[in-house]
Amino acid sequence: MILNKVNYPNDLKGLSVEELNNLADEMRELIIKKVNTTGGHMAPNLGIIEAVIALHYVFNTPKDKIVFDVSHQCYPHKILTGRKEGFINPDKYLDFTGYTAPEESEYDLFKVGHTSTSVSLALGVAKARDLAGGNENVIALIGDGSLSGGEALEGLDNAACFNSNFIIIVNDNDMSIAENHGGLYDNLKLLRDTKGLAECNFFKSLGFDYLYVDEGNNIQKLIEAFKTVRNVNHPVIVHINTLKGHGLKIAETNKEAFHWILPGTLDEKDTQTVIVNEDYNSITKDFILKKAKEDKTFNVVTAATPGVFGFTKDYREKLGSQYTDVGIAEEHAIAFSAASAKMGAKTVFAVMSSFIQRTYDQMSQDLCLNNSPLTMLVYWGGISNADATHLCVFDIPVISNIPNMVYLAPSCKEEYLAMLEWAVNQNEYPAAIRVPSCELISTGIEDKTDYSILNKFKVEEEGSDVAILGLGSFYPLALDVKNELKKQLNINATLINPKFITGLDTELLENLKQNHKVIITLEDGVLDGGFGEKISRFYSTSDVKVLNYGALKEFTDRIPLDELYKKYHLTKELITEDVSKILCPAEV
Repeated sequence: MILNKVNYPNDLKGLSVEELNNLADEMRELIIKKVNTTGGHMAPNLGIIEAVIALHYVFNTPKDKIVFDVSHQCYPHKILTGRKEGFINPDKYLDFTGYTAPEESEYDLFKVGHTSTSVSLALGVAKARDLAGGNENVIALIGDGSLSGGEALEGLDNAACFNSNFIIIVNDNDMSIAENHGGLYDNLKLLRDTKGLAECNFFKSLGFDYLYVDEGNNIQKLIEAFKTVRNVNHPVIVHINTLKGHGLKIAETNKEAFHWILPGTLDEKDTQTVIVNEDYNSITKDFILKKAKEDKTFNVVTAATPGVFGFTKDYREKLGSQYTDVGIAEEHAIAFSAASAKMGAKTVFAVMSSFIQRTYDQMSQDLCLNNSPLTMLVYWGGISNADATHLCVFDIPVISNIPNMVYLAPSCKEEYLAMLEWAVNQNEYPAAIRVPSCELISTGIEDKTDYSILNKFKVEEEGSDVAILGLGSFYPLALDVKNELKKQLNINATLINPKFITGLDTELLENLKQNHKVIITLEDGVLDGGFGEKISRFYSTSDVKVLNYGALKEFTDRIPLDELYKKYHLTKELITEDVSKILCPAEV
């Protein structure tokens, strides 16, 4: 194996092109086996293998700096920079994160997992180099899908007039996560069709020097191109035409599904019919499709991640013109959706919790200041064992503290559907719903709550001494805590389903003072700035003790969920122990 000879980029320098091609094949086999075992980004990594080999062959890394955009295409880079054991040895598969990570290697400059960042980051690296009098090459690697993000366009605009060495590799595989959307991609297609010779050239219009590589999976061609731009004294774009999923036929033909896969996706499947149980994705899709048929003004918006919500290609086609994917452009998505809602369209914007962080100003200004009746569906919110780059615990503080916003947290199917119905039909508030990230729970009882009466919490079970407020997906935990308190301390706690994240039921909270000594809040998110702190503030001048449970303000990185729950005391036993220390201190 050629890979036996390669541990770091310098080991590439003496290899022939034939050996480099063999190396690419060996790396491809490793990535396919590893990703099929652990899950992860398959197609993006397979399509960039040759380019990464050529980059490390031509440039003198780590002195020369490579900045990866999103970095979900960094697996080949990791194999070549001292971390191949994480792809060879199954026992080491989980030793390295799926994204660039400076703590792992000096070849990684930044920990990144969100898109459209590399040009801005790399330009900052180049500026620091120039201020220090350095002469190393700085290379930003960015995919065509990432170019639609606002930060990427801002970075390109600024980089074009940078009077020094700066190299941008545009990896154009004619795909984002799903298909690309936007006028920019018509120009990229024109450039591909004309092999970079079209007079109409987006990059040249900004002022970039430009080089096109039609065979972006051809190591020899890539080496020649990279040698041409090495040590340039001005900004240059190298536009390479690659194939997403290259070398794995099923990934080449089904690029969207193989962007990211679950473990075992390539294994033989049981030929028996698989029964798909109802979940929050399926009931959302059914609700949207029904509303779209009933009302031509109903419109659904996503930002390049339809798969998160189960919006498959055939489902998107059923919605037709009532579905809009704005591409990787969440800021635009909020403004676009808010304006359409303001003008009478019944607009729903579906977004993953981790990605809503990019849109704070648009939520504040374009949406809430204008009080547009947009419905936002926030998915995957909650504590998880995810990479630090994709945590979904910050949406409650980010969204719930903006004036005019109504943020709702359903605890079951019936509440969720009732909230959806209210949100899309009202025209007084921006409304967001935190789609439960747990398994679907159904009570079988229609929720007849009038959600236009804001901030009314529901008392599910009356009790005394202790009141438990279980928000959204943590309502089942609240029920478990109630039962444990009864079992261990003989306390019949009051059980409350808040439903509203953005406001307080002050009348109810005031009444609880009469016969409650301890208030427990449970939220599936970060505590700082969250729901529980609002409750604590309310009781701060009283004798009532408040225990807030949720995540600490920290970046966790692939920590097992059970370990996090134990650390945060998010178990019925630990919460009961905490209550006992307050109510029965002599017995503890």
